[in-house]
Amino acid sequence: MEKGKIANKESQSPLSFLKNLLIARWRSLLLLLIGVYLPLQVFEILTAKIWENEAGFPWDVPILLAVHSTANPQLDFLAVTLATIGLPWTAIPILGAIAIILLRQKRWRSLTYLLTASLGSVIINRTAKELMHRVRPQLWHSIAPEYSFSFPSAHAMTSITLVAILLFFTWASSWRLLVLLLGSLYIIAIAWCRIYLGVHFPSDILAGWMVALGWTIGVSLIIKPYRTQAKSLDSDRLKDETTLLPEERKLITED
Repeated sequence: MEKGKIANKESQSPLSFLKNLLIARWRSLLLLLIGVYLPLQVFEILTAKIWENEAGFPWDVPILLAVHSTANPQLDFLAVTLATIGLPWTAIPILGAIAIILLRQKRWRSLTYLLTASLGSVIINRTAKELMHRVRPQLWHSIAPEYSFSFPSAHAMTSITLVAILLFFTWASSWRLLVLLLGSLYIIAIAWCRIYLGVHFPSDILAGWMVALGWTIGVSLIIKPYRTQAKSLDSDRLKDETTLLPEERKLITED
C-alpha cells in the first residue's frame, strides 16, 4: 500500500511529469526543433545580414555567374517554362481543386490547414519583400526580367508550401514517397530557374525555403492535419475531421 502511495506521489512530482511529457512528445519536440526552429533561425540570420548589407553574401554572385555560364537556347526555354509553372498564381488552381475536394468531403481540419498554410505563406512573402526592399540581381540582362523586390523568393516559398501541403495530405498513404521525390525535384528545378534567369540571389531562394518550411510545419503542429486518416471515407475519419481533438476541447473548456 505504501509503495503504491510513493509511486503515485512520484508520478505527480514536477520532474516526473516533465520526464513523462518529454517521452510522450519527443517526436513533436524534435519536429519543432528541426522543422520550425532551425529553418526560422537560418531565415533570421539571412535577414539580419541582408538588412545590414544589401549586397548579401560572398557566395551569391559566384553561384549566379556559374549557373549563367551554362546558358544556351534549350536551357533558356526550360527556365522560362519552369518560371511560369512555379508562379504563385499557378498554384491557386491546384490548391483550389484540393480545397473543393476537402470541402465536399467535410474534412474541416485539412481544409483549415490548407488555407492557413497557403494564405499565410503569401502574406509572409509580401510583408518580407516590402520590409527588406532588396533589389534583384543586375549582372546581365534577363530573358524573363522581374521588377518587384527580391527577398525572399516567392517562387521558392510557393514550391515549398505546395509540396508540404501535398506531403501532409498523403503522409498516411502509399503516395508519400512519390510526392516526396517529385516534390523535391520540383523545388530544386524552380530554384535553379530563378538563379539561371538572374532574377534572384541564391540567398533569396534559401530564405524562401526556410521561412516557408518553418511556417508550414509550424502550422501543422497546431492544426495537426496528419491526425486524420486519408485511406478511406469511413465515419471514423469524418468524425476526426469534424470534431475537436481531446486536447483542443480541453483548452477551450479551460478558457
